[in-house]
Amino acid sequence: MFGTSGVRGEFGTDVTVDLAISIGRALVAEGAERIVLGRDPRTTGPLLADALSAAVRESGGDIVDCGMVATPTLARAVAWRDADAGVMITASHNPPEDNGIKLWTPSGMAFDEERRERIATLVEVDEYDPATWDAVGTASKWDDATARHHAAIVDAVAPIEKLSVVVDVGNGAGGVTAGALRDLGCSVETLNAEPDGHFPSRPSEPTEDACETLQALVGATDADLGIAHDGDGDRMMAVDETGQFLGGDALLALFGRRAVGEGGVVAAPLNTSLAVDDTLAEVGASLTRTRVGDVYVAERARADDVVFGGEPSGAWIWPEETLAPDGPLAAAKLAVLVDREGPLSALVAELPSYPLRRESMEVEAKREVMERVAARAYEEYDSVETLDGVRVEREDGWFLVRASGTQPLVRVTTEGRTEVTTSELYEEARVLLEDAIDAR
Repeated sequence: MFGTSGVRGEFGTDVTVDLAISIGRALVAEGAERIVLGRDPRTTGPLLADALSAAVRESGGDIVDCGMVATPTLARAVAWRDADAGVMITASHNPPEDNGIKLWTPSGMAFDEERRERIATLVEVDEYDPATWDAVGTASKWDDATARHHAAIVDAVAPIEKLSVVVDVGNGAGGVTAGALRDLGCSVETLNAEPDGHFPSRPSEPTEDACETLQALVGATDADLGIAHDGDGDRMMAVDETGQFLGGDALLALFGRRAVGEGGVVAAPLNTSLAVDDTLAEVGASLTRTRVGDVYVAERARADDVVFGGEPSGAWIWPEETLAPDGPLAAAKLAVLVDREGPLSALVAELPSYPLRRESMEVEAKREVMERVAARAYEEYDSVETLDGVRVEREDGWFLVRASGTQPLVRVTTEGRTEVTTSELYEEARVLLEDAIDAR
């Protein structure tokens, strides 16, 4: 039922009002007495939020409803309101017909695998005793969550002397970024700032193709930086002053190098570029690889030696601030970096760069296919890692074949130190996956 990012899928089939009711009841049965609730702008969000709220109160738990907020706002609010758990109704960067339910701990980290499994078991058993009429829970509104997040961002970074920034909110819930940047001293122009769960202006995921308008606007004006968020504001991607979209590995290298000192560690998933390893090695630091998913990066970021964690997809975690991926905080950190150290294009030009290719293939029977991929990889290669998907490493590069945790996709990531090697590795991985699909 749960993927790496909670429950997520098409509304009405994969994600239903009945499921929201069951998860609400399960949270209380698992011990949560006070729960903070939020949602992104999706049209089905109020239905799911109302259902989950009713189920929690029916079971004797209390709800603190933050309304429409960014996911990192909700994740921080669990501790701010002294709650036992947080629930965010969101499908993050998925298309508008999807929705989802993601669960958060007071530490700001999403529920780990063990706790997700406990909730899933309670949902499957589906045996609940409602509270008596005089012991039902309460519901209260908290309208200050976004303002509190805004203040936390401003407090976390240094003031900015002079910077012009364009923020593409993507019709999502990440509008806190624009206000925080203005308070820090930036001149800010916004794109697609009106929340709209249909995501009419661009797809919710801030990919290079989706951010064409942002790239054109930044490139045609004197803006120093472009920022793009997904529907719930946990992801942040960027455009440099020339209008060039930055890859997530470049951002990971920039953030990691500035956050870490000699001997320090940055946490990132298995699909992270070798360029990040080499960038960190230049300052005496290192990269530790995790399973793909922000919860796994956050779990590793809890360790004392890890000062930063991130994913090339746009999730950035500073554990001293929060264990949740915080797109607005990342935007502010990047703005300060550009303000202090110069044009983003020049900063990226200093980084090593290797050809990296990421592709996806639609696959329905993901588990069975991945089992066959692993079996074939062990037969054909000497260095095979199955921590998350199947990662094959060679002296001159690597490839990763991994099933998406939220969509019917298997993703193939390949990287070599030359274009030829990357192409060779991609063809090997593609053939490995296609053979596994065909072997039914």
